Amino acid sequence: SETFLRKNQNQSLEECYKILQSIKMKADNFGLDLVVYISMAFGNPYGDPWDEDKVRQAMGKITALEIRSVSLADTVGVAAPELVGRVVCSVISDYSAYDIGVHMHSTHVEAAAKVLAAYDAGCRRIDATIGGLGGCPFAQDTLVGNIPTESVIEVLQERGVALSVRKSLKNVVAMNADIASKYESEN
Repeated sequence: SETFLRKNQNQSLEECYKILQSIKMKADNFGLDLVVYISMAFGNPYGDPWDEDKVRQAMGKITALEIRSVSLADTVGVAAPELVGRVVCSVISDYSAYDIGVHMHSTHVEAAAKVLAAYDAGCRRIDATIGGLGGCPFAQDTLVGNIPTESVIEVLQERGVALSVRKSLKNVVAMNADIASKYESEN
């Protein structure tokens, strides 16, 4: 979304690709791998044109730079679970040799369904934050935030997925709640 790039990064899409090329060259010089995010991979609230072909075009430009890891972002939480599944499945099908992840924002109500849609489509890298802390300042809805790590773990364990989570997150979730309440009260 050109509008989102202007609001978030003060860049056009073409400027963004040029900067990505520069970052990739510097990363290569230091032996670092990149994870590149396609923002608004599932649509946008700005009325900018969007379809799955635009996502494929972005993937083509990113992978042409020999970037192996890409995350599809539902930056403002507009994607229904069905759309998440369809887009993720399509991208993984076309780019099966690449590490495809998701970074989704969601209301609490749809979070589990979005996680399962991505997982069922073949995604095995799902971004999350403890307690869902954070979000996008352009989401236009304070109820749309990052998907909580503890929700991702719970829904995948209920599905029977073996995860290597070693300890309970209860203490970390409690600390996160304290941090969130402190900063929410300051606003």
